[in-house]
Amino acid sequence: MKNIILAITGGISAYKSAFFARLLVKQGFNVRVIMTKNAQAFITPLTFQALTGNAVHTELLDETAELGMGHIELAKWADYMVIAPASANTLARLSMGMADDLLTTVCLATTAPILIAPAMNQQMYAHPAVQLNLQTLADLDYIIIPPETGEQACGDVGEGRLPEPEQLLAFLQNFIAKQHKKQRLNGKHIVITAGATLEAIDPVRYLSNHSTGKMGFAIAKACEELGAKVTLIAGNVNLPTPFNVERVNIKSAEQMLNICQALANDKANPVHIFIATAAVADYRIKEQAPQKIKKTVENLTLELVKNPDILATISHKNPQIFTVGFAAETQDVEQYAKGKLVSKNLDMIACNDVSRSDIGFGSDDNAMTVFFKNKQQSVKLEKNSKEKIAEQLADLIGKEIGQKFTFVG
Repeated sequence: MKNIILAITGGISAYKSAFFARLLVKQGFNVRVIMTKNAQAFITPLTFQALTGNAVHTELLDETAELGMGHIELAKWADYMVIAPASANTLARLSMGMADDLLTTVCLATTAPILIAPAMNQQMYAHPAVQLNLQTLADLDYIIIPPETGEQACGDVGEGRLPEPEQLLAFLQNFIAKQHKKQRLNGKHIVITAGATLEAIDPVRYLSNHSTGKMGFAIAKACEELGAKVTLIAGNVNLPTPFNVERVNIKSAEQMLNICQALANDKANPVHIFIATAAVADYRIKEQAPQKIKKTVENLTLELVKNPDILATISHKNPQIFTVGFAAETQDVEQYAKGKLVSKNLDMIACNDVSRSDIGFGSDDNAMTVFFKNKQQSVKLEKNSKEKIAEQLADLIGKEIGQKFTFVG
């Protein structure tokens, strides 16, 4: 069980911290709460005592607290500390290294990672002094949880809202997961394609396939958790963007290729690994109808032309990039996968049999066999959730890339 200090400063969003505290307890964390004087003007210590089952800490020199868990003992007790909400005043005091109350003193005394969720009026948040304080805190190894943009209690609309409790929990859990995993992909920039492309027939109709993008999104999440910077090129997908992943939405295969080539050619932000999980349409309409096609004939003939092979294009033009392909087949899976490994000049390919009803398109599970350019032996990933398969694939990629190149991150 991890020990979490939840520190609350003055702000209307302090009510969200009560829900956050409850979520932490439900997830098995042992939670102790620190409240500033201003925080108590918005919500009572008794609320957090009831939610966490622990006494709430409010005073630096509280004699009762000193007998049990004083500020130094509290600082040593914590595995992690989260300040949510963190007011502009608190950010300024922390950036200056002040220790004039319990919260700031514990921050200086603890060796635990400290996560800060700033929350304030949008104009205050945008002020150069606040932004300078945030940069100073980041330089001091505080972890900044980005605020949300939206309507605020004062009626303004802008950046500065405290994220929802579920988002705060997800950020914390993601941070903890990263700390416990080997950072095999630390410093690597990975581009991942996912989902189905749409090839327009007319303004209202298109050609596509059954891909949901689940596998690609799971791999994006797994790679980010291993320390990678991930850019996700998403086709026709109805999935939330994985945490801390940059997402670019596209429709057609040509759009996807243009984005991928632009990223691969960006010398200022080089791509180290390219993972192609997208189900790209093999063909597109030769000439898209400018207007909706009416039902005036019994039979309609569409002329198709071949789409570019995105993966092969990237791999052949960019030999410095570690390329990973996927083969979704219905027969002779291994033979086709090995053929693509060679013909597309790939470093690694994962294949699965989508004729199986229990894995593949639309399913939450998958099973794969992975082949490598420089190895005769393949690796079988037995049926499991796509999230678990993604974690195994990300780990395999992390092991393999060092054998091809040494990247400077």
